[in-house]
Amino acid sequence: MVSLGDVEQRVRTALADPDLPLVAINLPDEKKGEKVILLLEGEHDPQAIKQQLIDAGMPALLLPAKIFSVDDVPMLGSGKTDFATSRKLATELTNA
Repeated sequence: MVSLGDVEQRVRTALADPDLPLVAINLPDEKKGEKVILLLEGEHDPQAIKQQLIDAGMPALLLPAKIFSVDDVPMLGSGKTDFATSRKLATELTNA
């Protein structure tokens, strides 16, 4: 299993943006058991982001399988990430 918090922290560090709204979600994968999906708030080029992560030395196991730009990362009323809605959104985007 991959620590999603670790993935999120490494992405923020690699992109030099400690406040970047994002969420890492794990979804089932037939070949590997699970895959990491990254939702980034705002306009981003997924290929460029992935290359930045590779260039920053992010271990292959932690690299997101897919990276999606979203208008807003789902949040709860408390201001914390809404993981259930994020998982649903990641599933929809992956299957689109």
